[in-house]
Amino acid sequence: MSLKHLYKFRVRKESIFFVLFLFSSLLFSCKKDTVITSPSAKLSFSGDSVLFDTVFTTVGSTVRAFLVRNTNSQPIVISSIKLAGNFTSPFKINVDGTPGTSFSNIRIPAKDSIFVFVTCTLNPNNQNNPLVIEDSLIFLTNGNTQKVYLEAWGQDAFFFKPNVFPASGPAYSIIPCNSTWTSAKPYVILGYAVVDSACTLTINPGAKIYFHNNAVLWVYKDGTLIVGQGGNNTNPVTFQGDRLEPQYQTVPGQWGEIWLSQGSVNNIISWSVIKNGNIGVEADTLGNSSPTLKIDHTIIKSMSSYGLLGVGSHITADDILIEDCQYYCLDLSLGGKYSFNQCTFANYWSYGQRQTSLLAINNHYTDLSGNMQTRNMDSANFYNCLIYGSIAEEVNLDQGGSGQFNYFFGDCFLKTQRSLGTSNYNDCSVTDPLFISTSEPPADNYHVISNSQAIGKGTSIYGTPSPDLDDLSRNYPSTLGAYNN
Repeated sequence: MSLKHLYKFRVRKESIFFVLFLFSSLLFSCKKDTVITSPSAKLSFSGDSVLFDTVFTTVGSTVRAFLVRNTNSQPIVISSIKLAGNFTSPFKINVDGTPGTSFSNIRIPAKDSIFVFVTCTLNPNNQNNPLVIEDSLIFLTNGNTQKVYLEAWGQDAFFFKPNVFPASGPAYSIIPCNSTWTSAKPYVILGYAVVDSACTLTINPGAKIYFHNNAVLWVYKDGTLIVGQGGNNTNPVTFQGDRLEPQYQTVPGQWGEIWLSQGSVNNIISWSVIKNGNIGVEADTLGNSSPTLKIDHTIIKSMSSYGLLGVGSHITADDILIEDCQYYCLDLSLGGKYSFNQCTFANYWSYGQRQTSLLAINNHYTDLSGNMQTRNMDSANFYNCLIYGSIAEEVNLDQGGSGQFNYFFGDCFLKTQRSLGTSNYNDCSVTDPLFISTSEPPADNYHVISNSQAIGKGTSIYGTPSPDLDDLSRNYPSTLGAYNN
C-alpha cells in the first residue's frame, strides 16, 4: 500500500472513530439530561424529622433547614411537596428560596440537592402545660410517597408587648401595678416592660421570665422589684432569652437587661438565675437611704457586657456568683456604696479575647465639655470573696479627682498584680482558688476542688452566717466564695 493510500485509510478510520465518539457522547448527554422516572429512583434527606424545642405561642421559632438530595445520575422531578396540614398548619416552609404550603414539579439535577427551610408559629391555647404539635412534609416522586416529620413543643405564656410608642425612647408596655408573677405559666417580654412609679412587681419562686431580642425589664422611679423571696436552689426564678433551642442555651447577648433605673427603691433579688443577656442587672443612682438593691443567692452568667452594673448606687450582696461576662462581671461606676459577702466573681470568657478586668471600681466620669466630674465612692467592701479569672489583672481601681475612693478586701483571694500590703487589704491572697471547672456552660462548676486553699479561710467577723448558694448551712471558718464545700 502506497503512502498516499495509507494516509487516506488512517484519515477514514480516525473519522469513523470520531463520529462514533460524538454519537456515544450525544447518547450519554441525552441520558444525563433525561429525567429519571423509574419507581426505584427515590429522594434522600439529610434527616427524617425536624424538631423544635419549646416555641412560645405567637412568637415564631428560629429557622430549621434540611437537604433533599438526588443521588441518581439523572435529573429527578418531584411531582409535589406539601404540608399534610396544608393552610392550617402552624409550620411554614420555603423550598429553595420560595415560600408556600405546596409546590409542584420541582426539578433536582443529577447528583444535586435543594434546601427546605421550616419555621413554626403557634396560636395561644390558654393552657399551662406544654403541648406537642406535629405535622409532616409529603414528597411525591415517581409514584413514591416519602415524608419528613415536623414536631414542635408549644408553650402558652403571658406576653408583654409594647403598646406605647413615644417619639423618642424605646417602645414599652406598663405592667399592671402591684402585680405578682407566679410559676403557673412563663412570662415573655418584648420591648420594654415597665414597673411604673409607686408600683411593685413581685416575682414568686420558680417563675420563668423570657426576653425577646433586646427586651428589658425596666423598674421606673419609685418602683420596686421583689424577686424570689422564700425560694431555694431547687426552684429559682429564671431570667433568660426566649430562644430555647439547645444551640441557644449558652449564647450571650440574647436580650437587654434588668434595669433598676434612677430613683427605683428597695429592690430585692433572691434565689435567681440570670443568664445570656447583655447586662444582668443595672442598678442606677439610689432613690433613698436604703439600698437600691439587695441581692442574694443568685447566679448571673454569660453576659455580653456586664454581669452586675452599679452606677452611683447602693448595693448589698450575699452568696452570689457572677461568671463569664465579656467585659466586667462587676462594674461599680460613678461612686456609691457597696458591700459583697461570700461572693464568687469568676471570668473565663470563651467567646473571644477579653480585654478588661472582671472587677472595676470607679468614682469619676468626663462630662460633655471634657471636664472630669467625681462622685464619692463611699465604700466598696468585699468580704470572704473569690475574685479570679483568666487574665493577669482582674481588679481595676480607677480613681479620679479629689473625691472619696474607699475600698476594702477582707479575707479574699484575688487575681491581681497589686500589692496586698496596704490597709485596703486584710489577710488576702493571690492564690488560685482552683475551681472545679472553668469551661463554658453547661460544663462550668465554680465550686473549688477538695484541696483548695480557699477552704476554711472565711471568717465570721464580717457578718452572720447564711446558707450558701447550694442552700447548705455555712459554718465558720467557711470556704471563701458563694459555695461552702
